[in-house]
Amino acid sequence: MSADDTPPETDADTNADADTTTDAGADTPAGADPHTLSTGDDEAEGDDAGETRHAFWADRIADEVEARDPEDPIVIKGGVSPSGIPHLGHFNEIIRGYFVAEVLRERGHEVRQVFTSDDKDALRKVPRSLADADWNIVGLGEVNAGALGRNLGKPYTTIPDPFGDHDSYGEHFTDLLQQSAEMIGVPVEMESNTELYAEGVFDDAVRHVFEHLDRAREVLAKYQDKVDEDYVPFQVQCANCGVLTTNITGYDVEAETVDYTCAGLEAGGQHIEGCGHEDTATFRDGKLMWRFEWPAQWMTLGVDFEPFGKDHAEGSWPSGVDIAENVFGIEPPVPMVYEWFTLNGEPLSSSSGNVVTVKEVLDLLEPEVLRYFFVRNPKRAKDFDVSTLDQLVDEFDRFERVYFGEEEEDENLAALAERAYPMLVDEVREERVRFPYTFAAVLGMVDDPDLRRRMARNEGHIGDDTPEWAVEDAMKRVERARRWAERMDNEYNYRLQLDLPETDFDEETVAALDELAEFVEAGHDGEEIQGEIYETAKRRDVETGDLFGAGYRLFFDQPQGPRLGTFLGELDTEFVVKRLRREA
Repeated sequence: MSADDTPPETDADTNADADTTTDAGADTPAGADPHTLSTGDDEAEGDDAGETRHAFWADRIADEVEARDPEDPIVIKGGVSPSGIPHLGHFNEIIRGYFVAEVLRERGHEVRQVFTSDDKDALRKVPRSLADADWNIVGLGEVNAGALGRNLGKPYTTIPDPFGDHDSYGEHFTDLLQQSAEMIGVPVEMESNTELYAEGVFDDAVRHVFEHLDRAREVLAKYQDKVDEDYVPFQVQCANCGVLTTNITGYDVEAETVDYTCAGLEAGGQHIEGCGHEDTATFRDGKLMWRFEWPAQWMTLGVDFEPFGKDHAEGSWPSGVDIAENVFGIEPPVPMVYEWFTLNGEPLSSSSGNVVTVKEVLDLLEPEVLRYFFVRNPKRAKDFDVSTLDQLVDEFDRFERVYFGEEEEDENLAALAERAYPMLVDEVREERVRFPYTFAAVLGMVDDPDLRRRMARNEGHIGDDTPEWAVEDAMKRVERARRWAERMDNEYNYRLQLDLPETDFDEETVAALDELAEFVEAGHDGEEIQGEIYETAKRRDVETGDLFGAGYRLFFDQPQGPRLGTFLGELDTEFVVKRLRREA
């Protein structure tokens, strides 16, 4: 029998104490473990004892991997249990592994980046929401939730897909995760634990554990309660009811079989009943317990480096290292602990539904901006706040300008930009144009493509010598910013009316609008126009709110809108003058 064998269920991407998208923190204590979390201010990494100082953390990790003189292909691994919605937090170790892989490839190594779907794990609780094959987030009431509820305690790959488009729920989840990596251009080999067991990849590891059970129990007892002389770190799927059970009653190493009585398992704080069936199963019909399965993956896949969240650093990693060294007799991979990040100030959680998918994020910003979010020091907490995505995009744009020498910055950030920026973009092109995100949102209020271009030209973002490809690329941000405004329903979620709306203004308001038209025609900027609206209303004895309301009605056919003067300053001057005069 086993106890305390439930794998940790904390999301490896959450942190209630995370800060904002801008890194912050205190210096790392002297002599701190390089694999533990820190909140140091320096982006460059290294120490005073002769260690090479790197601008980019991925170079330091690559140094550690190379120091072990690994054989090619170097294997970088990540992994996740397929529960709920594949979200941005799951992508954490994929993208961090990618950066290290790119550095090693630059140094001439062949690299495999693999990501295991721990899909032979048991479904322990029913998630509140799921993502369909088209990335629509749906509640359980909209799908065949019974396919999940009736299968608690069973492996994900034996549970029917609630959407009916894959052979199993586990396959459905893994396919979405694979799509996420492809969307952002990360070449990852997805590995199914179910398939690895079925194909015999884990055979040697499982056999080794059974051959050294006394040693396995001795090591495990340091990290887990109630490890007695009958404990076996193995689960088998009952041939009768399909539930995973830990009640192993005997085993035959030579035959590679186990005897069991189906007693169910503990899951999500509850006991899932077994059916009492007694039978014999092969090693391939079961799986190692999670504390043994992780180092078994290192052994069977030949893993050289694996990043993971701080929840594993505080529990799973120490036991994994001990089991790797003292049960399997292997060296554990080079580790890297990353901090969790929050979403809109709250912990990311599939179970609570506070998630955002890679697909959703890429609808709002470019892939290179998302990659940039993960470039900064992984040991610092961040918040991914959708409402302030404009700040993240502006930060990336500044990072890009620093790379091209268009903006001066502190030495560390300049060095980081020089090193990491080429890994963020598909191609380094200095002629690329980036509209400020909020300006792109303003352009998103306009449906006319030609008017968008004139507005961008008026603001100096494009010129006669701007390549057409650069203009077209820049305009793609407009659609993303427009979707952001719609999602957040913020001050940019309005539409410019190209046709003159029907209006009925009084005489003083009409005169005030005519005066304002003259002011705009004289060539004043948005801030000056904003101030003149107040002055014109005062001179014409018109309520300020009424004059703003007239402007909103003329341009948006709405009683309210964005900051009017600023918006008018970004529009085509001729168009604004004619509209204020009610001519077009």
